[in-house]
Amino acid sequence: MNKCLFTFYAAVVIACQPAIAVADGGKLASVLAAQPDDAKARYQYRHPQETIEFFGIEPGMTVVEGLPGRGWYTRILLPYLGGDGRLIGANYPLDLWPNFPFATEEFMAEMSQWLENWPAGAEEWRGEDGASIGAFWFGAMPEEMAGTADVVFFVRMLHNVWRFQSEGKGDYLDMAIKDAYDVLKPGGVLGVVQHHARDNMSDEWANGSHGYMKKQFVIDRVVAAGFELEAESDINANDKDQPSNDDIVWRLSPTYATSRDDEELKAKYAAIGESNRMTLKFRKPE
Repeated sequence: MNKCLFTFYAAVVIACQPAIAVADGGKLASVLAAQPDDAKARYQYRHPQETIEFFGIEPGMTVVEGLPGRGWYTRILLPYLGGDGRLIGANYPLDLWPNFPFATEEFMAEMSQWLENWPAGAEEWRGEDGASIGAFWFGAMPEEMAGTADVVFFVRMLHNVWRFQSEGKGDYLDMAIKDAYDVLKPGGVLGVVQHHARDNMSDEWANGSHGYMKKQFVIDRVVAAGFELEAESDINANDKDQPSNDDIVWRLSPTYATSRDDEELKAKYAAIGESNRMTLKFRKPE
């Protein structure tokens, strides 16, 4: 075939191929560069760019963030998703919170207003062209949200729902996974980042009370709810984290729960970094 004709036909074929959606790495890098220094200090452990790209989160998507808390990922996702996107925070059920020892009457009064207060507070992180904001409690997802999300993002939150479910307090883990399935569009992604217990640790130790869970347990539970495991990654793995039976995940950075008054012990934990984490990508069948 004439070289010019071949080039013409090849160009036509390429132009007619459907576009493959990819994360906007340039925009994401810009958003990450604009975060405050204390957030950037966590990048070496939390790998936000690689994690967001692994889960395929793109500007314009609707994303559900489980337990947004103080907004570490929220502050990244809102400007990254942009004005055409939507970020929905999903909190633990209100009746789970009294199980924590810090849940005073004053705390619970404030938490009861979370559904209204969290979206209002997150507005300041949207910037000039950030995503719109919504919220719901796990177990009480509004019907109109069903089938609307592209990605559900569970980062370091499953241990508490499993801990209290395993103690017979409520079906909290199953509830969260079901809501993730129901809120997603067919073909949507559930991304999980979770403190990872070694296989040789006991199931009792890995029941969430120490912060850690076993990877196969998480996979089995999510797949049983109808998801398919699509991929896993070691981007958030940390081989330095080797907890004993007496350890909790909160001994590590940034909490240092067991070494606040012991600088030598704190330095030991600081050298480990943050926890060893599994990173799992599930998909809701089409």
